[in-house]
Amino acid sequence: MTTDLIPSLAPAEFTPETVYLNTASMGLLPGRTRAALGADLAEWAAGRCDPVGYDVPVGAARASFARLVGTVPERVAIGGQVSALVGLVAAALPGGAEVLLAEGEFTSLTQPFRSRDDLVVRTVPLERLAEAVGPATALVAVSVVQSADGRVTDLAALRAATAVHGARLLADATQSAGWLPVRADNADFLVCAPYKWLLSPRGTSFLAVGPEAAATLRPLAPGWYAGEDPWANCYDSVGFAASARRFDTSPAWSPFVGAAASLALVEELTPERIGAHNLALADRFRDGLAALGHAATPGRTSAIVSVPGLGTAAAELAKAEVVVSNRAGNLRVSFHLYNTSADADRVLDVLSSLNPQAAEARWP
Repeated sequence: MTTDLIPSLAPAEFTPETVYLNTASMGLLPGRTRAALGADLAEWAAGRCDPVGYDVPVGAARASFARLVGTVPERVAIGGQVSALVGLVAAALPGGAEVLLAEGEFTSLTQPFRSRDDLVVRTVPLERLAEAVGPATALVAVSVVQSADGRVTDLAALRAATAVHGARLLADATQSAGWLPVRADNADFLVCAPYKWLLSPRGTSFLAVGPEAAATLRPLAPGWYAGEDPWANCYDSVGFAASARRFDTSPAWSPFVGAAASLALVEELTPERIGAHNLALADRFRDGLAALGHAATPGRTSAIVSVPGLGTAAAELAKAEVVVSNRAGNLRVSFHLYNTSADADRVLDVLSSLNPQAAEARWP
């Protein structure tokens, strides 16, 4: 089947040479982002770069992310990796504190807590996370959408449970921001690496934190960019910014040039519109899988589709120029704004060829 019932949302921005269904691993760069990065590198090579001038794209990226998660730039800190921002939260916990995690979480979210041997780290199945919060729980850390299989966390239920017991909530929006509307006030701490669904270069990350939760943190590895006026106080400064910028690490300039351009595109299209597009494609793929006799997880709530036991098919799909992932023996397929119905059908066609009997059932 090649009928393109669901076209790309931004065809002029993307020129993939494969059927790319692996955004859960790494998003594609839009054309405007490639142009911005190219112009930046050309200026740098020509000796015309202005270090102070990089504050513009850094500020634009910070403000864009703030708008996408419903907060203000003053409540957003920037970094290079999510794990370092999670480390801020882990370092602030008192010895003996209980941290509650979902089983199978991505390690960028869990390792900062496990690195401390004086914390009580407890894991439970994602579906039981809210009911597992108790009086001893100091913090719950969870991905809004699970990396391994695309399951979506019930943040409202989790937020209610942590409120009852006075625990704080850390949410990782790396696999959700960009296609699933996420609000910073649904958690005490919201972290995100935008190189996946927000289509940005690696080397950029964000932490959205409100004043009350921010008061519990201390800058962990502050540098010159954590000052109130970094360029005016590069030497012997002892002060920190009053806003969440006090948790900033020095930005990787070129990646933030790219992030500013990519985030602007996501803002223009809106996560709501992108999410509807992605879910329609994921549902089309799930229906096709059912016709082939495969059960997919999770239900019709995620842009990530996991097919248990079919992970080895990823290698065969790669031979057909279809890019997906093998995660823990499961086939992981992720749909984003540059994908089309033809992409979903192409995966099904290749899977059909691996199982002729299933192909006959699907295409009588």
